[in-house]
Amino acid sequence: MPVELSLIATTLDYEDDGKHFGHLLVPNSNNLSAWGTLMVPVACVKNGEGPTMLLIGGNHGDEYEGQISVLKLLQRLDPAEFRGRLIAIPALNLPAARADTRISPIDNGNMNRSFPGHPRGTITQRIAHYVWAELMPRADVVVDLHSGGHSLNFVPSAVMHELDDAGMMERTAAAVKAFGAPISLMLRELDPIGMLDTAAEDMGKLFISTELGGAAMVTPETISVTDRGLDNLLKHFEMLPGRPALPNTPTRMMNTPEGAFTMSRGNGLYEPVVDLGGEVKAGDLLGRVHFLEEPERAPVPYRATVSGVLYCRRVQGWTAPGDTLAVISADL
Repeated sequence: MPVELSLIATTLDYEDDGKHFGHLLVPNSNNLSAWGTLMVPVACVKNGEGPTMLLIGGNHGDEYEGQISVLKLLQRLDPAEFRGRLIAIPALNLPAARADTRISPIDNGNMNRSFPGHPRGTITQRIAHYVWAELMPRADVVVDLHSGGHSLNFVPSAVMHELDDAGMMERTAAAVKAFGAPISLMLRELDPIGMLDTAAEDMGKLFISTELGGAAMVTPETISVTDRGLDNLLKHFEMLPGRPALPNTPTRMMNTPEGAFTMSRGNGLYEPVVDLGGEVKAGDLLGRVHFLEEPERAPVPYRATVSGVLYCRRVQGWTAPGDTLAVISADL
């Protein structure tokens, strides 16, 4: 069945050599602009033959590290020293980035649950479809930069999934290690349906994601890890000269085993008792949920069911049933 053509146009020619900036022109008829267009910034750096990398930040609007580091990378890249092609979108879900929210305020669309999208759907679905139909087929490597946003905080990490293809698994693991984050994680997704990750891997593309901090803030450490990681990936794929600049402490290869996720079972105030990145053993106390309007009620303890590192923790004090409180990663 043929792929339906996207209604999104672009001001860029992805075949032009050099460094060029433009926009994706997304039809957006609304109350304030009957024939309106959402203009999503996109850039292309190309020089001769070589691999094509599709680099995405701002898949979720409140995840800042990727957005900042993509912008910085585009400023410092010199096409004369570059080989291949980089197609970069600093903020894929631009309405969410403008609003400082995870999902789009226009259509309540979660970009990373919208793939492969639909050319005649909502704004979010249209953008997802353009990436799937027009950009992913051009790419050899897809890199999607995430962090914890307002609700979560992570030990900075490069992320991959377990793959059926042993050769692709080996190539992906090598790229994840080359990124050089403190943790290289083989992640078991809670909900892979509709993710850019799944769409790229189903298309046979080498896919790398990240979790680079969070807590609704940016730190020098998380930006430094992201900047260095992007340079390292370009060097790893021989798109820039030189060797990846790995940190003094080698990346730690980890996964999320069965029982890694701890979810809240009630409403209350969460008190963490382990610092992010701290070592824990199965049975150790991770935190407690307190009940502000029931002071006579004893707090509920939450304990680790596996041993490892506190890889991720909830940021906000208030929690509700089903919220992720903590994620433990274990050494491979």
